[in-house]
Formats: sequence, C-alpha cells, structure tokens
Amino acid sequence: MNFTLIICTYMRPKALLDLLHSVDKQTTYPSQIVIVDGSLNTETKVVLEQNSFRNLDYFMVTSQDRGLTKQRNFGILKTAPASEIVCFLDDDTILEPNYFEEILKTYMLYPEALGVGGYINNEVVWEKAPENYSPTIDEYYYDGWKKIDGSRFVLRKKLGLDSDVKPGFMPEFSNGRSISFLPPSGKIYEVEQLMGGVSSFKKSVFDTFTFSTYFEGYGLYEDADFTLRVSKTGTLYVNTNAQLGHFHDEAGRPNKYYYGKMVVRNGWYVWRVKYPNPSVKARFKWNAIVLLLTFIRFGNIFTTTKRAEAFSEFSGRLVGWLSLFLTKPKIIQK
Repeated sequence: MNFTLIICTYMRPKALLDLLHSVDKQTTYPSQIVIVDGSLNTETKVVLEQNSFRNLDYFMVTSQDRGLTKQRNFGILKTAPASEIVCFLDDDTILEPNYFEEILKTYMLYPEALGVGGYINNEVVWEKAPENYSPTIDEYYYDGWKKIDGSRFVLRKKLGLDSDVKPGFMPEFSNGRSISFLPPSGKIYEVEQLMGGVSSFKKSVFDTFTFSTYFEGYGLYEDADFTLRVSKTGTLYVNTNAQLGHFHDEAGRPNKYYYGKMVVRNGWYVWRVKYPNPSVKARFKWNAIVLLLTFIRFGNIFTTTKRAEAFSEFSGRLVGWLSLFLTKPKIIQK
C-alpha cells in the first residue's frame, strides 16, 4: 500500500530530526513524507537541508496556514495521488522499527477500517494481572492488565464520576478514558477516538472530512473532534503492536493560562460534537468534573514547585468555564 506520512512541526528542529531518523529505520518506508513547517525561523529548513531523507517534500507555511489543524489540512492537499493511506505523527515521537508495517497490517486485517492509531509505549507502566483479578480502587484494570490509576481518576471513582465506557470511547458526560488506557496486549482494539499525533486514515476520508480550524494554534483536542466525526461513518482501530515513544518537547507549547482555558472550552466543544443534546445528568457530571479538575489544579499551587504554572492553568480553566455561560463555541460538524 502506498502511504504518505505528514509531520506538522513548529520550532522543533532537533525533535523532528530524531523522528526522521527513526522513520529511516522502518521495515516499511513511506512512499512520501510531507513536512509542514510553521516555524518562525529557518532552523528546521536548515536542518533538513543538512540531512537527506528519501521521498521527503518540505513546505514552510506562512501565518495563513500556521497552526496544527491548518497545517494538517495543508499537508493533505500535498499528498501524492497514488497514496492510499495518510499517516500523521507528532514531531516529538520516536518510532519502533515496525511501526508502519503494523499500521498497514491492520488495514489488511480490517479492510473496513477508516483509521488506525498507533500505541505510545513510554508513558504508562502496565503489569499482566493474575486470572480473575479484582483491582483495588487505586488501580486500573482492563483486558487482563493492570496499572496504578491516576489520583484524579481515583477521586472521580470515589465521587461516582468515572467513565462508564471502554477506553477510546466517550461517555455521555465526556471525560472518558483515552486510548492510553488500553494495555500493551498486542491486540487490535476498536475505538471511536484516536490520538492525532499517532494516527492514520484512508485517504478517501479526506474527500468528506477536514480538520476543524476552530482549533487554532496548538489545537488541543482537535484529534478528538476529527475522529469522533469520522467514527460516525465507519470504524477506527488501535493496534497496540504499532508502537512508538512520545517525548514531550516543551518548545512550541502555549502558556499555561491559555492551555487551561483551551482544556475547558475545547473540551466542551468535542463533548457537543458527540452529544449535541446531553441529558441533565450528563450536563451535571460534565460541569462537576470540570470544577473538580480545576480545583485540583488550584491545590497544586501548594503541592508542587511550579506554583506559578499551577496558578496560571487554574486561572485559565476557571475563566474558560465561566466564559461558557457568556459565549459557547459554535460546533462545525463537517
């Protein structure tokens, strides 16, 4: 299968180069690599001129096309006509050698698939659980595997606010468990959401769908919006054998106030993409979780060394929540 890899990057020349070296070691190499660079300087361009990679097309975009969703849409327009699959990777990821081989294998095993996601292997520590295992409240258990649950989810369980659906699916009150809660079982799981930075789609998907430009700049939750819309028309999968590491590069990230505001407003947006008219109970739970997480972040002011960051994000989350009573985002479904 011919496939195109699109990497949208912003001010991360070192991280991008590390990713491309891991692409160069793949057992199955992309037919085309499209780099869409939104950087404000030429450092990334210089790095790519000094390091040669096969089948690479480089584009530096202006402010008109800068921002994650705009850069992705730009990259799609530059995709080779012969490509059947379009893959996206964050510029701060590193691939295992068989990543693309496993992604393409999934499309062959499940020809109805509209999209296939990869599996991040360096962020969660899992253990194989004994047969008939009963997890404690501090643990998360799924499909024969267990891990220590995050303190926020433990508190949500105690308050009756935990997700009531499988990982990768959104409950009616949103705030579900992402695909990072799928274990490294080697299995392929059906989902309705993919992480945009480790995703792929049949090229035909883009005849109908584009990434929403509502998500400007950093584009938080733009992947949830896109894949929730796509999943209404077909099936998505995650292959836990298509593994890579995600090495969070702080370069190019927004300040914590803006990030906190995006968490709430963009979170509301993707919730209403899936559930335009949620029940009263679901509305109560969504707001309760927002406020719970907001004031947990407030508590971090006193429990972490990064107090200024904690206060900024708390302020952004609180302002984002209050702003919904004045102006709600307008949903774009296409």
